Amino acid sequence: MTKPVLYLIACAAGPARYVDLGVRRAQERGWDVCAVLTPSAARWWDVRLPELEELTGRTVRSRYKLPHEADALPKADAMVVAPLTTTSACKWAAGITDTVALGLPAEAVHLGVPVLAAPFWSTALGAQPAVNHAVEVLREQGVRVEFLPGEPHPPKQGDDAGFGWERLLDALHEAADLRQGPR
Repeated sequence: MTKPVLYLIACAAGPARYVDLGVRRAQERGWDVCAVLTPSAARWWDVRLPELEELTGRTVRSRYKLPHEADALPKADAMVVAPLTTTSACKWAAGITDTVALGLPAEAVHLGVPVLAAPFWSTALGAQPAVNHAVEVLREQGVRVEFLPGEPHPPKQGDDAGFGWERLLDALHEAADLRQGPR
């Protein structure tokens, strides 16, 4: 039996430095995990990218492929965008898919793939009216936006290392309705 495929997509917020923990937790739950990073998050992993590729067994995507390149990743059964930044939320909701990290979930949600997003931002950034609007637009499109406990957090007080990967995977399980097994 093949494992269901999960795209774990990380934007450049503190928990992106610990996306390997999210990968491991998802693998422990039976997912075949593919990592996708925004270009900024990929820069944070630059030196350790081979470690993440070894962990997933695949190329970590951070840019769109060229027309002559084959798809490096299998088809996703579900996607998690975590951590989601205010910048990425606003761009995604506005239909700006200038990175593969935004283009994949933006398309997938309209193809019936369960997409879960977990914001990680400060109350100061979240106070921007465009951010709340973006969250609502994403929800209207079918994205399950899940604010983990403590989010949004006071400025400069986010718990990067303590990001709730387990809770997020519980929410994904509900969103993807995988209690009956992989689809």
